[in-house]
Amino acid sequence: MRILVVEDTRDMNRLIVKALTKAGYSVDGCFDGEEALDYLAGAEYDGIVLDVMMPKMDGHQLLAKLRAQGSDIPVLFLTARDSVADRVEGLDLGADDYLVKPFAFEELLARIRAMTRKHAGSRTDTLTVGDLVLDTRGRTAARAGRDIPLLPKEYAILEHLVRHAGTVLSREQLEDRIWNYEKAGSSNNIDGYMSRLRKKIDADVPESQRLLHTVRGSGWVLRAPKEGGTP
Repeated sequence: MRILVVEDTRDMNRLIVKALTKAGYSVDGCFDGEEALDYLAGAEYDGIVLDVMMPKMDGHQLLAKLRAQGSDIPVLFLTARDSVADRVEGLDLGADDYLVKPFAFEELLARIRAMTRKHAGSRTDTLTVGDLVLDTRGRTAARAGRDIPLLPKEYAILEHLVRHAGTVLSREQLEDRIWNYEKAGSSNNIDGYMSRLRKKIDADVPESQRLLHTVRGSGWVLRAPKEGGTP
């Protein structure tokens, strides 16, 4: 999933981005509400980690603007203010959760998982396509009971494909979803990632049982074989 971190304290911003990236998220970081609007206009995000006290446009103003525009993107507020009134104000504006500084990064990660899972309308940590099973909490994959070893970026691509099973995803859609702005150039390796994923997912299975397909000139699609083994 792709997360936007909006935090004006640069050291804290870098620490949060680093922790989320290590946890397997695609992460962009910015430092005020106006800059955040530019990021949100240019990419699709699964959630925002949003500081309250910021210059130019604070967290409350940004969230109010997003909700007025009809956006329902999940938002987790970070703040040093821990009064009940402050928490109520943020929640009434449409925040999904509220975390008071200082905090443990383990708790931040757990709250992001809960927030995005709730937004997706899913109470399960398991996603399936055919006999392929993803554990989104453990970020692991298995097919027909066989564990599939995946690098973090491989898992991120596969999860996006699974969540959009049956839909052809273009190179641009995958690049925009998986790579952040600062590392966009690394997306040139997407063909290599897709090749390795195909070898890992469809290893030792007949052609009729393959899950990952290239659609020439359009992109890639993950789909379960039809009954009787027809892909």
